[in-house]
Amino acid sequence: MSKHVKESVIVNHPLEPLTPEELSLTTDILKKEKTTSAFRFVSVTLLEPPKEVVLNFKEGDEINREAFCILLDCSEGKTYEAVVSLNDKTISSWTYIPDVQPSIMLDEFLECEQTVKRNPEFQSALLKRGIKDFDLVMVDPWSAGNFGIEEEDGLRLARAICWLRSFADDNGYARPISGLYALVDLGKMEVVKIIDNGVVPLPPLDGNYTPDLVGELRTDIKPLDIIQPEGPSFVIKGHQIEWQKWNIRFGFTSREGLVLHTVTYQDKGEERPILYRASLSEMVVPYGDPNEPYNRNNAFDAGEYGIGMVANPLTLGCDCLGEIKYFDAHLVDTSGNVVTIPNAICLHEEDYGIGWKHTDWRTDKVELRRSRRLVLSSISTVGNYEYGFFWNFYQDGSIEYEVKLTGVLHTGAMHPEETSKYGNLIAPQLYAPHHQHFFNVRLDMMVDGVNNSVYEVNTESAPPGPDNPFKNAFYPVSTKFKTEQESIRNLSIESARYWKIVNESSKNLVNEPVGYKLFTGENCLPFAHEDSSLLKRAGFLKNHFVCTPYDSEEKYASGRYPNQYAGGDGLPSYTKANRSIDNTDIVVWYTMGHHHITRPEDWPVMPTAYMGFMLKPVGFFDRNPALDVPPSVPKHGSSCHTSCSS
Repeated sequence: MSKHVKESVIVNHPLEPLTPEELSLTTDILKKEKTTSAFRFVSVTLLEPPKEVVLNFKEGDEINREAFCILLDCSEGKTYEAVVSLNDKTISSWTYIPDVQPSIMLDEFLECEQTVKRNPEFQSALLKRGIKDFDLVMVDPWSAGNFGIEEEDGLRLARAICWLRSFADDNGYARPISGLYALVDLGKMEVVKIIDNGVVPLPPLDGNYTPDLVGELRTDIKPLDIIQPEGPSFVIKGHQIEWQKWNIRFGFTSREGLVLHTVTYQDKGEERPILYRASLSEMVVPYGDPNEPYNRNNAFDAGEYGIGMVANPLTLGCDCLGEIKYFDAHLVDTSGNVVTIPNAICLHEEDYGIGWKHTDWRTDKVELRRSRRLVLSSISTVGNYEYGFFWNFYQDGSIEYEVKLTGVLHTGAMHPEETSKYGNLIAPQLYAPHHQHFFNVRLDMMVDGVNNSVYEVNTESAPPGPDNPFKNAFYPVSTKFKTEQESIRNLSIESARYWKIVNESSKNLVNEPVGYKLFTGENCLPFAHEDSSLLKRAGFLKNHFVCTPYDSEEKYASGRYPNQYAGGDGLPSYTKANRSIDNTDIVVWYTMGHHHITRPEDWPVMPTAYMGFMLKPVGFFDRNPALDVPPSVPKHGSSCHTSCSS
């Protein structure tokens, strides 16, 4: 992050993210009227106006701007929520939120590392291991979770897990200081306890991955240039994107990172809505090793850290290719100063191979259209892991959410000849425990209007008999969900299950309700037991799909304050009322999981793993909406069906 250079931004829509000037005004008001030097600013984000205000907004209408703030009084360990009216320059509300811990802040990360490294008992434990240069020690603060142990004291805790670099730019994760970690009170920034379970030798090999240290590089790779001589096809107006028939508004928050707003597709001259809001609601990374300290590794990366707060500044030619538009993200640090993540969001177009094709073998005539997609993305580094979040928009009306997982594995050291069934050796004496990555995405649907319904579709085999003489027939069966509890469902490969969101008052050419279906990809379920701390705190992991009626207060599958929370809030709590979801304003929540059995090929940097889902039109259009994509222009004298088909 960098300190903000003052700029003036015109706000022309109620959902435009807070400008640097608005952020600065917000924190100035709070400092003047409420806070002291003991307060930390956890987050300051736009308080989004009511849905009806946004949907009825017309250019030129008065815009009411409010900021929603979370603050921590470190002197008393108390959390407060504030709403600041930027129009009136006043504090609209100031509310104490008892018995919660807000997310761990970036400044706390840095201060925690220094606190641990200065601790005499910790230094003594390092010297016992032959480590004399304390500056080369890496300390990663991990969320403490809630296991009914230290948390009973009401402390704001982090577990400090340690590694050793050989030199300043070394990959320290190659040499874990296993057997040694610390518990830190982040409120007082004091070490509560040093845990030393005995010396484990450092692994012998390094794990560096920079070009100067990996050995001889390949020499047979020719340049691959992405060139758009006439520039990109999209048009930008603030945080609104117009691309072909798509109209997309987006924002960025410290907790969720990239957020989509009011996504529409133009069809027959009409702007047809599909999504009102879509974002990463939560991500959880549980580990499968019962031994210390891995047995408490259940990181809620969005709710306990903030995906937006750890977003990367993206670099031209590396994170994104082609004709790119970058957007900065403006946030605040714990002192209330405005900071900027430059190039936090990347927008570009990509060729995506064949969109559609047919060869008439009788006439030898070929029609082919190449697919192009619009990509809106950001990448966050949470400790050792990198997560790329990509929203892809296609010419055929499909929307894809893709997560790309890379970075460095969480590691531990082992004695020579030692192995574990709960993880694999990825290098001599270097161990990586098995774990999972779960992502919950909140989809505030608006298919051709606010009132929608959800159907589950399962495919069944027709019974053998006169109507099915060759025993080959099958057909889909649609079941409408009328209440929340009915909608709590899991994937079924056996029935090729999917879910579709329809607008029953809007009919297509064949008199069926228009809709979009959730087309699932890779997934899994957690292996933690029902009464585990993990599933008490993240009960939403037990199911892949659920639908709730819209409630502006229900934004996070894990609840508002998952850090050190014992559990009970979030999606399982929302659905207890078993409210109606029949032909009303609904929200779809989808959870997907990546099951990671570690391997040596994941070291020292993990090759990117891809996972995600698609929203695909199902009866939303009268025919293939990409029919009007023009043919590609042949180049170098070749015909399109030989040069453009890959």
